[in-house]
Amino acid sequence: MLELRAFLENSFSMQGLDCQLAGGLAALARPMSVKPGAILFEAGDPGNGCYAILEGSLKVSIVSYDGDEQLLAVLGPGAIVGELALLDGRARSATVTALKPARLAFIEKHAFERFADENPALYRHMLSIVGQRLRQANDVLAARSFLPLPGRVAQALLQLADTFGKPVDQGRILIHYKLSQADIANMAGATRENVSRVLNDWKRAGTISRISGYYCLEKPEWLREASAL
Repeated sequence: MLELRAFLENSFSMQGLDCQLAGGLAALARPMSVKPGAILFEAGDPGNGCYAILEGSLKVSIVSYDGDEQLLAVLGPGAIVGELALLDGRARSATVTALKPARLAFIEKHAFERFADENPALYRHMLSIVGQRLRQANDVLAARSFLPLPGRVAQALLQLADTFGKPVDQGRILIHYKLSQADIANMAGATRENVSRVLNDWKRAGTISRISGYYCLEKPEWLREASAL
């Protein structure tokens, strides 16, 4: 599967993976397609493998006993999801749902383990990915604890820009993914009304704009400063 091999060699999730290891992993993968709203797995499900996102988008969320959803991340092409299950053997820690039609490649846990046992360097690479995810999770937790609302909104927009951002002129970044104020509020851990006020203030100040329904970060450095602890 040449497309997946190229993905594994070049995606931001697996960047730096040796080409031979990428080829071996690609040979293990099973292509699949999912429709919007399809649930790949739910929190508590057995961790039976991971998914590479070739096209489309997925959301990662947790749901309370009362049914309230907390959106943790929106992932697009170039991302890996479910990789923690390859290492710790525990149940899924979050729910992953398709937001748009998606093409994925599934790597089954036992097949991965057999290949990785023969190629220990792969474990080291996967540990570095998990370490990055842990740092990101720590940043989100710290932001929820210490950042005021504008900082949390800035962090959510920057996270989306990392996944879906396209550079435009003069250092601006277009988030090439249509999302609602409710989505941003969910990521920031706030009400839609309060997030709407922040976004409207930033539009008036020229910090962000809307282009054909997409958010554009007009002053990304200002937002990075606002999101810093």
